[in-house]
Amino acid sequence: MRHFSFLSEGVLDALFDRIPMPFSADSERETLAVALGATLYMPGTRPTLARDVARRSAAGVMSVVLCLEDSIADADLPAAESNVVEHVHALAASSTREDAPLLFVRVRAAEQISDLVERLGTAAARLTGFVLPKFTAGRGVAFFDHLAKGEQVAGVPLLAMPVLESADVMYRERRTAALHDIGQLLAEHRHRVLALRLGAADLAGLYALRRQRDVNVYDVGVIRDVITDIVNVLGRADGTGFVITGPVWEHFAGTERLFKPRLRSTPFQADEELREQLIGADHDELLREVVLDKANGLIGKTVIHPDHVAPVHSLLVVTHEEYDDAQAVLDSTGGGASSSSYRNKMNEAGPHREWARAVLRRAEAFGVAGYGHGVVDILSALSPRTYPA
Repeated sequence: MRHFSFLSEGVLDALFDRIPMPFSADSERETLAVALGATLYMPGTRPTLARDVARRSAAGVMSVVLCLEDSIADADLPAAESNVVEHVHALAASSTREDAPLLFVRVRAAEQISDLVERLGTAAARLTGFVLPKFTAGRGVAFFDHLAKGEQVAGVPLLAMPVLESADVMYRERRTAALHDIGQLLAEHRHRVLALRLGAADLAGLYALRRQRDVNVYDVGVIRDVITDIVNVLGRADGTGFVITGPVWEHFAGTERLFKPRLRSTPFQADEELREQLIGADHDELLREVVLDKANGLIGKTVIHPDHVAPVHSLLVVTHEEYDDAQAVLDSTGGGASSSSYRNKMNEAGPHREWARAVLRRAEAFGVAGYGHGVVDILSALSPRTYPA
């Protein structure tokens, strides 16, 4: 599989200096964690689950979570489990681990992992792994035990994406100890941990909060603070950290707006219609939030609507300027600082080295835009699929 593979070779050559590299569920963890991109959640009760997964994959979705947790009513759980088992069997019959998308199941309890894998049998090999909700150090031990049992049945590695959304993580007086304990447990199982996800809706719910569509998650102080601390403890670039993905964007229907749109007119001079489409769909605030995710050390995002995928992926493409700066930093062997080739900033070989390595990992997954091309050009190429006439 490869990001933007649905674009024609001519469009790819015109837009990209370096096109994205292919990957599969068996690629290295570091590659997969960055390549997740916009991870689309689907309720496990959907009657056309396998068909929907295949359709979204063809439209550019590279990672999907089949949800058996918060999106499912308690009374519907047995039917949802059976439905997921049936449709994973169908996906295993029509595709392989080499094919998109990366496929995960979000469970409620640890024992569900073993149960589902047993029911799937050899079809469990189509899964990339499991999403582990309400993750704490205490709950995590059982999750990893059942994941190890599931691997023996599936015959392939099954990766974990723990979700940080518990009260212990949210409440300030408990947070430091909780994150320390989680970090120790994750370090013991590093080979199974793909990425950490942030459950912003659950965290906000502890304070009876829900952000509106014209407010990004960083405007909500208690959520911003917990994201900062999670990145501080679990996202370090010293070899102890993990990839942390951005919290869910949960709005998909435009209504009357109170504030001005986030998008300036100047970058859209050649495609003002695209700007109006983005604003009308509230994707201007989504784009802003993805920019802030990246600035705060998060990569990728949880989404609940396929229209959110293109805006997220467009901003994950490495710009020509970013790539040029990253290469200059990594090519510097004697340390020190130098002016960038764009003559607009200083590149420091020491402080910027880990940033540069992260840029090159993202470039492998999402490609490098050609000189003079940017996010608006990528969005314009993707817009017929996201905003059909």
